[in-house]
Amino acid sequence: MVDVIVNFLKEFGAWGMFFHSFVDAVIFPIPAFFTQLSLSMIDPSNAIWLATVGFIGCLLGTPIGYWIGKVAGRSFLGKILKKNWVDSATKMFNRHGEAAILLGAFTPIPFKIFTILSGATDYSLWKLLGYAAIGRAAKFYVVGVLFYVYGTLADKVIDQYFTLIFLGIFIVLASGWFLIRKLRTKKDNQIKAGA
Repeated sequence: MVDVIVNFLKEFGAWGMFFHSFVDAVIFPIPAFFTQLSLSMIDPSNAIWLATVGFIGCLLGTPIGYWIGKVAGRSFLGKILKKNWVDSATKMFNRHGEAAILLGAFTPIPFKIFTILSGATDYSLWKLLGYAAIGRAAKFYVVGVLFYVYGTLADKVIDQYFTLIFLGIFIVLASGWFLIRKLRTKKDNQIKAGA
């Protein structure tokens, strides 16, 4: 099924990449990563352009996924989970949403889970877009640069070192998130102490 869809989208080139990335942030169950790999294999010299197209498509789809979560997410969650669980998840996501979005934007988990959950839990759309931009840029451009530099050999590099590459980038992103969180806490404490 994945191959059929990716092969279909591949026929449209960069437009297929844009469409797949857009709907990946909204409703599509298959991550745009697969279309990016397929198209980058065809023309590695175009891989950075494809990363840019995918990145833009994802960012444009993100508010729509958020809106779906805002409109229908809470009622849907309320039907399948107890109210106190939904309330607890909302608090947790609002407290640690940055980390969830950064990780979700970077992993093969379909991104719509995070856009819809953000809307359902009333997470800030601007924060969602900011953290999505960081995580999705890292994901799309790592793949794009690998194909641009290594050509079709990047497919083997990704197969062999996928976990290490993404683990390294995850550590950088997590460290950045932790640092921002620490600085924000320190600033809040200074404000409280001065008041």
